[in-house]
Amino acid sequence: MKKIIVLTFMTLDGVMQAPGGPEEDTSGGFEYGGWSVPYFDDFMGKVMADQLSKPFDLLLGRKTYDIFAAYWPHHNDELPEINQASKYVASRKPQNFTWEKSILLRGDIAEAVRQLKSGDGPDLQVHGSGDFIQTLLKHDLVDEFWLKIFPITLGKGKRLFADGTIPAAFSIAESAITPQGVIVVSYKRAGDIKVGSF
Repeated sequence: MKKIIVLTFMTLDGVMQAPGGPEEDTSGGFEYGGWSVPYFDDFMGKVMADQLSKPFDLLLGRKTYDIFAAYWPHHNDELPEINQASKYVASRKPQNFTWEKSILLRGDIAEAVRQLKSGDGPDLQVHGSGDFIQTLLKHDLVDEFWLKIFPITLGKGKRLFADGTIPAAFSIAESAITPQGVIVVSYKRAGDIKVGSF
C-alpha cells in the first residue's frame, strides 16, 4: 500500500502559509510570505534533495497545483523528478490541465484518495495544499509528516494542524537540526493516543 507523506515548512506556532514568497498566498491578508527563505542553507538543500530523490507521485490541492504547474514545467533541470511524477489534484471544479501526467480526483475526495493509496506505485507526497491537508487529516489518511519547523512565530496564518486534526499518535522516524536552527523531523503514524495520570 502507498503511503501519504505530508512535507511541510511550518513555524513554531504551526503556520504553514506562503513559506516561499510574498505573493504565494496572501489570503486572509497574510503579509509574511517568504518567511522560510532566510533560513535556507546547504543543509536544508541536502535535506530537500534527499527527500525528493525517493520515487514519488504528487497529491495536491488545486492552489498548490497551480503554483507548481506555473513553475516546474519550465525548470525541469532543477528537479526533473517532479515533472516525471503523476500529479493527483483535488479540486471541486473541472480543470483543464496542461502539465503532463496530471489527474483530477473526482467525487468523494477521501474515498478517491483511499483508492489511490490501495493501488500500486510510489508513495504520494503532499506539498503545500493546506486546505486539502485538513481533509486528509480528518479522514486519517496521512501516514507520515516530514516537517521543517522554523524558529519563528507569526501569530496568524493557515496552520498545518487546523480544523481537520483528529486525535492521533506518531513516532519519530528521524530528526536533525540545521545550523540556522530549523528542526527537521519525520513522524510516522503510530495508532491511537494513550492517556494516563500522574
